[in-house]
Amino acid sequence: MTANISRRTLLAATGGAALAGSAGLTTSSYAGPQGAAGLQGAAGRDPGALLKGNWHPSRHDRALVGRWARDTWRSLVAMTDETTGLPADNIGASVSSPVRSKYTSPTNIGGYLWSVVVARELGIISPHESVRRLTQTLTTMSRVDHHEPSGMYFNWYDEATGEVLTVDPDGTKQITPFVSSVDNGWFAAALMVVRNAEPRVRRLADSLLNKMNFAYYYNPAARPGGLMRGGFFETSPPDEETDKGNHAGTGPDVYYRKFHYDTLNTEARIAGYIGFALGQVPHTQYFATYRTFPDSCDWSWVEQRPKGVHRTYLGLDVYEGTYSYRGMRLVPSWGGDMFESLMPDLFVPEAKWAPRSWGINHPLTVRAQIEHGLLEAKYGYWGFSPASNPKGGYAVYGVEPIGMDPGGYPSDLEGTNYDGGFEGCRDGANPNPTYGDGVVTPHAAFLAMSYAPRQAIANLSKIEKELHAYGAGGFYDAVAVKSGLIAKRYLALDQAMVMGAIGNVFGNDLIRRNFADRRAERGIRPVIAMEQFSSGLE
Repeated sequence: MTANISRRTLLAATGGAALAGSAGLTTSSYAGPQGAAGLQGAAGRDPGALLKGNWHPSRHDRALVGRWARDTWRSLVAMTDETTGLPADNIGASVSSPVRSKYTSPTNIGGYLWSVVVARELGIISPHESVRRLTQTLTTMSRVDHHEPSGMYFNWYDEATGEVLTVDPDGTKQITPFVSSVDNGWFAAALMVVRNAEPRVRRLADSLLNKMNFAYYYNPAARPGGLMRGGFFETSPPDEETDKGNHAGTGPDVYYRKFHYDTLNTEARIAGYIGFALGQVPHTQYFATYRTFPDSCDWSWVEQRPKGVHRTYLGLDVYEGTYSYRGMRLVPSWGGDMFESLMPDLFVPEAKWAPRSWGINHPLTVRAQIEHGLLEAKYGYWGFSPASNPKGGYAVYGVEPIGMDPGGYPSDLEGTNYDGGFEGCRDGANPNPTYGDGVVTPHAAFLAMSYAPRQAIANLSKIEKELHAYGAGGFYDAVAVKSGLIAKRYLALDQAMVMGAIGNVFGNDLIRRNFADRRAERGIRPVIAMEQFSSGLE
């Protein structure tokens, strides 16, 4: 977490690009497996208490990360269609002759928008180019087909034409265009950043944001307090059972997918946050989600038995459950990956606004990722999140013991599954796994940089120098540490997370402070500030 400091511009190592430095930046650094003794009973303490130490970026840090930022931006430019201003979902290794994926999503488009803001702040592009790029993309989005009653966008578009896809991105089957809550959440978050970071495009950004109604996703009957749905179809899909209805009460009925987001520590919480900020979703939704599933044998299919206490918020009973990992207790994500836990924190200053919950849990998550890679699995590297599979395609990766998914988000190519059992209900099938060829994903280490900058920079430097998982467009998407297999492609979302993280750490909380205006703070901060997780040291 960054301190409130003055900006200054410093020259990066090559090319003369300016990197916004944070000379007074205060954040945490890793204290080792026996560190952080002071975190016990840490409610209300410094969010950096777990990874103790003050870090000040050196000239070398600024130069190195400046180069990474410029190269990452180069990949995003290569992904982006010159006419529409829409980024492709992914490209291969070449940024000089990019082969674009021919599809994109609201998340990818949002990621490109906030990356433009970071590139301007770091001096990679001029203010004039920033306005040109933002205007081009926002103008395209004002013209593409979308679900007009809700102001929401469909999941897949052709980045070269802006047309809605009716064949899935793999090109294998017909699809009914879907309207996703989490994807529209990321796009709305980008609009909220852009409108404040670049006033010259505020009117255009607001024209899109002000039409978006997240009440369409909020189902008050799903559970006491209500839950956010995954999304809906405008027309009934021929191959899927749906719930016909309209939670917003405006416009014609839609066809909802039957699933809801029912756990808190996932990337999907961004949709609820946007709904709170815009005054469209009640705060009870936040407390209707699970921290862990209940401490009951009825839920013994998950990977370990939680421990915690019950607390009441806004009249709702919340089980403040936690998982145990290497002497820590923390609220798990679904897959134990960095993306679910820390991507919302790129925008919402969760550690600052919620010091008794996220302010403790986020440093614990980072420490767990570091210790898994270096001490438990002994890969020599760390950072695990869904990304390209070095063997081809896409896969999920995580630190499985801090995830709830019984199928597992493994940290290696072999898919090694951890199962600690459910104490008193069933024995674990694999409580002490032996790990194989670990897969590290650089964007995960960038997400950790706000909490462990020294360790993140050192880890990424090793990934570049020793594993050679770096190209003209920055870090490749993933690398297997033993075999040396590299997923030599760039994904728009993962590159945008890299840019966002750099913007926060080296740009005085650039993304957070432009997202967290008075409206967002009034809508989000009171609800997350009241909670106390059971996270801490055992």
